[in-house]
Amino acid sequence: LMPSQLPQADRDPEHMQGHWVLAQLGKRVLRPGGERLTMRMLANTPLNGKHVVEFAPGLGRTTRLILNAKPAAYTGVDRDPQVVNIITPLAASVGGTCVQADAADTGLPAGSADVVVGEAMLTMQSERGKRAIIGEARRILKPGGLYAIHEMGLAPDDLDNTVKTAIRKDLARVIRVNARPLTAAEWRNLLESEGFEVLWSGVEPMALLKMRRNLADEGVRGVLRIMRNVLTHPDLRARVLQMRRVFNTYGDSLTGIAFVVRRKG
Repeated sequence: LMPSQLPQADRDPEHMQGHWVLAQLGKRVLRPGGERLTMRMLANTPLNGKHVVEFAPGLGRTTRLILNAKPAAYTGVDRDPQVVNIITPLAASVGGTCVQADAADTGLPAGSADVVVGEAMLTMQSERGKRAIIGEARRILKPGGLYAIHEMGLAPDDLDNTVKTAIRKDLARVIRVNARPLTAAEWRNLLESEGFEVLWSGVEPMALLKMRRNLADEGVRGVLRIMRNVLTHPDLRARVLQMRRVFNTYGDSLTGIAFVVRRKG
């Protein structure tokens, strides 16, 4: 993908959302817990022969993993036309599609999906926004269907409220999105209150900008590409350094967290 084909490519780096800044620099895995947590989550989500819907598929890294599992059908849902352009040809390989719609109002038929997958999207929403998307996942799932999410978490469960507020403020400042990560207990309560039961959950360190994680996620060539871009784009570099400072400041309190939950009734 050329940088110009990415979402928000027309914005100046100062106003671009953090994950698209990283994408501009050549980063392809934009998940809080890295590809490892995505793989663990999908290992606990039977996909073979299932009707799968993916919310906010982004650059299609997880889409490829889902398609490799041979689902019976695949539908991506994203409100960004550039993401729809990226995912549509991938989805077409299994006769699937990608629709331009909001995850809170997909227009998909009720009870039509066996599995819904959504990563790194609920964190960016208010409580009301989170509930709208989780409620929509429940609506389009068959009874007993599975919803798999991979988001940003806060730890421990009894983290002080002043620290939570500081983290949210600093994250919002550096990634230009009102990120509202939750503790494991808060995520669980939210999902349960929307009619799901938790089957599995897992955590990985939030190491989005750590060298070891990037080698694991992007490979040596990918890391070299990112480093070259960081060195040659001072405006993007400034944004990355801001993000890294915040991630390092709250390193122990931020995690990548994933859940696989089942629709009750």
